[in-house]
Amino acid sequence: MLEITLDTLKPGDLAKITKVRVKGPARRKLFDMGMVAGSEVELIRKAPLGDPIEFRIKGYNLSIRKDEARQIFVHKKE
Repeated sequence: MLEITLDTLKPGDLAKITKVRVKGPARRKLFDMGMVAGSEVELIRKAPLGDPIEFRIKGYNLSIRKDEARQIFVHKKE
């Protein structure tokens, strides 16, 4: 299965998180909000210029920066 980053998903795509490579305080914040390996995530929408990106994870919506999304690796669900 091909591993991709969260920022490459399209609206409506479902994926499972495999790795989180975000560093610093943002890493802890993302972990606290459920962005951990094994969690399922759905891309809801991207802002007109692509930043931020809104996801649904663990029953709520979460918006993160594109730079952070590039450091979160997933397996896309078919």
